[in-house]
Amino acid sequence: MGFFTPYKKHANRFNYVPRYYNPEKEAREQRRAELRGERAEDAEREYQPGQYIRTQREARAAHRRSSEDAGRTRVLKMVAAAVLVLLFIYLLYPRLAEVFIRARQGGAAPAAEVEAQFEEFNPYAPIVVVPNDYQEGDEIPEQYE
Repeated sequence: MGFFTPYKKHANRFNYVPRYYNPEKEAREQRRAELRGERAEDAEREYQPGQYIRTQREARAAHRRSSEDAGRTRVLKMVAAAVLVLLFIYLLYPRLAEVFIRARQGGAAPAAEVEAQFEEFNPYAPIVVVPNDYQEGDEIPEQYE
């Protein structure tokens, strides 16, 4: 019989023999070890201090990089969508508003008239200067009426 003594040479050992071997459990543990970053070659080697910390740190860094890339692409997609919306508002909205206003007024203008209106305005056309030096009672030339 062994009595309690503070001066033991070694810890108590148990002679445990497993009742059965489960190959599915072994395969599952091996897959989990691969997912954690441990390799099968590392299983034969002796543990080095900090080995698991390094693999976890590298895995976290890789995950952080991928999430940052996903965030950047999300921001770029939102910026592109905003630019498209602004272009739509700037280019197409005035024409669509005019079509709806004409439809509300009673009848839509024929397409030829709408195109003629857009063709009439030319920002690069020369400016016609109309003299404003007439006296009351003078006749205004017909070309300026």
